[in-house]
Amino acid sequence: MADKRSTEGFQSGAGLIRYFEEEEIKGPAMDPRLIIYIGIAMAVIVELAKIFWPV
Repeated sequence: MADKRSTEGFQSGAGLIRYFEEEEIKGPAMDPRLIIYIGIAMAVIVELAKIFWPV
């Protein structure tokens, strides 16, 4: 009876690992550096907009 309890957790854990390994990425894949560059470019655009179009 003790053997059955010790294997139950392992089987459920192995099922979760197997599930997450099979998961596919469905969205667009983007390079992380591209996200950083876009953020920097947006910051520069905002700062230039504050200079050329003061409110």
